[in-house]
Amino acid sequence: MTTFKRLTNNDVVDTRTLLHEAIPITGSILSGTYSDNNIKEFAHGIFQSVYDYPYLSSSANHIFDITAGYSPSSALSASTNEQNSKKINIYNQMAQVLIGHDSAGNIGRFDLAGATPGTGQEQDKLNDVYIMNFSRLLTKDEIKKGSFELELAVSASSTFDTSGGQFSHRVKLYDKNGSDSYYSNGQVGEYGVLYATSSNGGSVLTSEDTECGLLFYQAGIAILSSSVFLKSGGMLTASLFGSEEPKLTAADHDVTGSFISSSINNMADGLRNRIYNLKFNNTTELNSAVYFCRVNNNEFNYSSNPTYLSGSRIRVKETARHSPITYITSVGLYSDDNELLAVAKLSEPIKKTPENELTLRVRLDY
Repeated sequence: MTTFKRLTNNDVVDTRTLLHEAIPITGSILSGTYSDNNIKEFAHGIFQSVYDYPYLSSSANHIFDITAGYSPSSALSASTNEQNSKKINIYNQMAQVLIGHDSAGNIGRFDLAGATPGTGQEQDKLNDVYIMNFSRLLTKDEIKKGSFELELAVSASSTFDTSGGQFSHRVKLYDKNGSDSYYSNGQVGEYGVLYATSSNGGSVLTSEDTECGLLFYQAGIAILSSSVFLKSGGMLTASLFGSEEPKLTAADHDVTGSFISSSINNMADGLRNRIYNLKFNNTTELNSAVYFCRVNNNEFNYSSNPTYLSGSRIRVKETARHSPITYITSVGLYSDDNELLAVAKLSEPIKKTPENELTLRVRLDY
């Protein structure tokens, strides 16, 4: 016979599990391996998309987008600049989405101190930035706090140096305090500060562990300060590079010249060709309901399966004195009106008699 047993609140427990996956992206994938056939540019010219394989292939997966822009408050902003309005619009759009507006209704600026828009010290503002928008395929629900590392080449040679000379000096941008210190006043969730430290070629920074960008965990967006490629007024030590600045475009523009004279696509090329290594862990939030289905000794000892009987007698009983036996193979979860909603299958049948009791743990993920 069919028997239903009602679950009480004590039989149901809700749980949350965070699953993490390591995402390593080498610089060779971003520049060189596929002769830029994995780089997609658009007629609008406001960002560049990067794939892990030639993007015309059905096997290609979108990795991230790269763009750049500056605030109207930036000293680099000028109407005569290449794509000036687009660079301002990019900055304003991303700041509006990620940071929001101040009390006067003005679009906020990216702030290393996590200050409310319209407040904070001017030296903490990021006015000239590169933006990396990671694919949801990679970040899942969020980038795991404290796991982000981006290694950039900062040598004075050209970013397109075929000998790889631009990688002789590198800095690592990382989520230093993400696991225990982050801000929650953004429009799209939590974000933390990125710090820069020398990673190859000696000490290349005027000060180690310098604040250099922001990482928005749930949005999967990294904001990188242009100062990571600057000596004068930037982060690089002048004594190491002499009068040279890192070259970031095919026209050998430094970072300042890139923001002034280069298109966004050319700027994206420059940043992409200076990425030595990139890695982080993503996070998948798995919500579960655990149902404890308790089978008492006097329950579920008979089956409604027609083969359970032979000539109106229970097959598994040789005499009337023998106890009935069943084998539990599945558990059904029903609604209040007895409508079947889910079925859980056991890995192997479990013997049930009036002499034993069972508790079956059913987990429903969503």
